[in-house]
Amino acid sequence: EDLGDQGDGLTRVERGFVVIVPDTEQGERVTIEITDVRKNVSFAEVVKRLNYYD
Repeated sequence: EDLGDQGDGLTRVERGFVVIVPDTEQGERVTIEITDVRKNVSFAEVVKRLNYYD
């Protein structure tokens, strides 16, 4: 959805909870795995990069 100050990809899930996904770009479609959950943010790694039309 967006890029963070450090250039990491950001997305929001239920109730606005933020997921930070390094090495992604805005609009890129990826499958992720959550690796760390904190009080109001979580971090994820890319598992698979998807074609725009998938």
